[in-house]
Amino acid sequence: MLKYIHKRRITSFTNANEILFKPIFAYFATGQRVCKFADEHSQDGDGRGSPTTVPAIYEKIKRSNSSLGRTSKKLLENSIERVLQVKRQDEDSRSEDDSGSLAEELDGNGVEIRSKTMNDVNQSIVGAWSKQRMPSKEGVVAINRASDQPSVAASKKRHADGAPPAKRRKAVPEIDRSPPTHLSLADLGGVDDIIRQLEDLIVLPLLQPEIYANSKIQPPRGILLHGPPGCGKTMIANAFAAELGVPFIALSAPSVVSGMSGESEKALREHFEEAKKVAPCLLFIDEIDAITPKRESAQREMEKRIVAQLLTCMDGLSFENTGGKCVIVLAATNRPDSLDAALRRGGRFDKEINLGVPSEAVRGQILKALTRQTALANDIDFAHLAKRTPGFVGADLNDLVSTAGAAAIKRFHETLKTESNEMEMDESDDKASFQLIGLRRLIKRAKERPFDATAILITESDFLIALPTIQPSAKREGFATIPDTTWADIGALRNAREELLTAFVDPIKSPKKYEEFGITQPSGVLLCGPPGCGKTLLAQAVANESKANFISVKGPELLNKYVGESERAVRQVFIRARSSVPCLIFFDELDAIVPRRDDTLSESSARVVNTLLTELDGLSTRAGIYVLAATNRPDIIDPAMLRPGRLGTHLWVDLPDAVERVKILQTLTRKISLKCTEAMDEVAQDCEGFSGADLGSLLRQAGYAAIRRNSNSIEHEDFMQAKNKVRPSVTDRRKYDLLKAQWGAPT
Repeated sequence: MLKYIHKRRITSFTNANEILFKPIFAYFATGQRVCKFADEHSQDGDGRGSPTTVPAIYEKIKRSNSSLGRTSKKLLENSIERVLQVKRQDEDSRSEDDSGSLAEELDGNGVEIRSKTMNDVNQSIVGAWSKQRMPSKEGVVAINRASDQPSVAASKKRHADGAPPAKRRKAVPEIDRSPPTHLSLADLGGVDDIIRQLEDLIVLPLLQPEIYANSKIQPPRGILLHGPPGCGKTMIANAFAAELGVPFIALSAPSVVSGMSGESEKALREHFEEAKKVAPCLLFIDEIDAITPKRESAQREMEKRIVAQLLTCMDGLSFENTGGKCVIVLAATNRPDSLDAALRRGGRFDKEINLGVPSEAVRGQILKALTRQTALANDIDFAHLAKRTPGFVGADLNDLVSTAGAAAIKRFHETLKTESNEMEMDESDDKASFQLIGLRRLIKRAKERPFDATAILITESDFLIALPTIQPSAKREGFATIPDTTWADIGALRNAREELLTAFVDPIKSPKKYEEFGITQPSGVLLCGPPGCGKTLLAQAVANESKANFISVKGPELLNKYVGESERAVRQVFIRARSSVPCLIFFDELDAIVPRRDDTLSESSARVVNTLLTELDGLSTRAGIYVLAATNRPDIIDPAMLRPGRLGTHLWVDLPDAVERVKILQTLTRKISLKCTEAMDEVAQDCEGFSGADLGSLLRQAGYAAIRRNSNSIEHEDFMQAKNKVRPSVTDRRKYDLLKAQWGAPT
C-alpha cells in the first residue's frame, strides 16, 4: 500500500481520498449493486429483460438513492465493467460443476443461492482488485481485512475443510556418521607417541564405557590437537576413527558460522544432539579457532554466543546425558593460544596433544610411510633424505614424494622421446614442422610400447632434483633451514667449541644422560667478543651439529613502531619453538632488543625486555628450547638477562692469536685449489690484530691480485700486496681488553 501511495505521489488526505480510497469504495459498492441488478435480470420470467450492460446498469445506479450517484461517470463505468467481467468468469467456472450440488442447497425462497453467489462474487472482486490495482502484498492484506473476506488466491491454498496448508519445512541435511575408510594409521609415520596418547584417552571410554560407569569416573570429553600447519592433525583424527570403527562426525568450524542470528548456535546443538543419539561417537571439529576466539577480544556478539553455546554443549556430554555411553570431542588448531580460556579448563578440552615439526628420525619414518606403496629404486637412502629436509612437516614431505614421482615420469617421457627420434619418418611428415613431427613420433611410440611398471622407478636423484623446489612450511612460519656450516669450517676457537658441545649438542642428542644428573633446564649461552671473530659462525655450526630445529632471529627485526607488536613478535618466536622441540633459538645482535633498563630507556623498549625475560624464565616452560645469543656489546645488555637460568654461560670469542690465524687461513684455503705454504704462514703470523673476517678479506684481495696478473694460483707476492690494502677492523683494542677482563675468556 505504501509503495502504491508513493508511486501515485499521494501527499495529502484529500488527494488520497480522490486517488486511492474513493475508487476502492466505489469498486466494492458497485460490485454489490451490479450483483443485485444481475440477479433481478436473471429472475425476469424467461430471462428476456433488459440486458446487463454497462450503460444499463449505470443508468439504474444513477436513478437509485445511492451515494454512488455522485461518483464520476468514468470511474463508475470502469468499476461496473470490471465487476461484470469477474462475474462472467465466476459463472463460467461454476457452469462446469455438477448442477445437482447447488440444487440440494436451495430452499423455498432461493435465499441461500443468492447469498452464496454474493459471497463468491465479493471474493472474486477482492482477488481481481488485488492483482490489478495493488502491487504490494500490504495492499492485499488491507483489502482482505476491510472486506472481512479471504481472497481467492488464499482460498485456493486451503484444504477442503478450510484448514490452512502445512508449512513446508526446510530439509535438514543428513549428517554423515560413518567412519573414514580411505586411510589408516599404517599410512602415517613417526606418530607412535601420538597414537599412544590417543590410545590411553579414547579406546576404553568409547569401547568399554562400563568401566568408567562402575567406577564413577568421568571419561575425557575433549582432546585438543595443536601444532603448525601440515603436521597431520586432521589426518591422525580421521585415521584413528577409521581404526576404532565407531560413528564419526567430522565438522569444519567455518561451516558452522551463519549469517542469520541464532543459526550458528543451532547448527552446533544439532551436531552434538546427533552425536548423543549415535553414542559411542567421536566428534571432530577442525580449525576450532575460527569459532572460539577469546570473548574479551571478540569483535561481534555472535562470536561470543557461539563460544557460550559450545561450552554448554561440552558440559552436556556427561554420562547422565548420553545414556551411559561416551561422546569424545576431538579438535584441531594451529593457534591454541587464541582459544577462549574457558574451553581449556577441566571437563572440556583439558587434554592437549602437541604435534610439532618432526625431527630428523621422524622425517625418515614419514618418508618410509609415504612411499610404502610407491615403486622405488634400491638406491634410496631415507636417512640422507631426512638429513636434507630440516623444517619439513608431513605435508611438505608428501609434496616432496609427489614432485619426485613427477621427475621420474618426466625422465620416462624423455626416454620415450629419445626412442621416438630413432623411428623412421612418414611420408606425411615432409611438410610438417619439426615440433609436429616429434609429437607424432612420440604418440606413435607411446602406443606401441607396452606398459612396464619397472620402467618408472623413483630414484634418489629424483628426490634430490625435487628438493630445491619445495619450500618447507616451517621456513614460512619463521624457522630457518639448518646451515651447512660444520666444525671443519671453523679453524680455531677450540675452547668455545667444547663449551657449546656440552651446552647444546650433547643435551639434544642424549637428553636422558643429563636428566640423570638433574639437568633438565637448558642453560642459555651468550657469545660476546669483537666483531668478525666467528660468533655467528659458531652458532651455525652448533645448529648443524645438533640437527635440531633452528630459529635465527636478528635482534632489530623484532622491533616494530606499533604498540604491542614487538612484544607479540617475541612471544611468537617462543610459541613456534615450543611446537618444534628440540629447538635452538639464535638471537644475533642481542643488545638491540634487551638494552639496560634505566630512566633513559623508552617504555616500549622496556616492555620488550620484560617480555623476553618472562619467556626465558618464570612460569613459561623451556623444556627442549635452547637459547644462544651473540653480541659485541655485553656491557649495555640488561643485567637481568645475564643471570643464571637465562643466559648464564658467557663465552668470550677473542681475536685469534698467531697460531689460530694460520689455522683459519688453512681452513679458508681448504676449498680452493691452493696449498698453504710456509710463506703464507709467515704472512698470517704477521697479521697482528686481524680477525677471522679480516683474514677472509685478505685472501679475497690476494685472489684479485692473482687475477690481475693472469696467474692460475695465488703466490706469496699476492698476499704481500693484499696485506698492504687490508687493515684490521678492530681498532679500539683497549675497550675490548677491558670487556675481556670483565667477562672473562673461555677456559
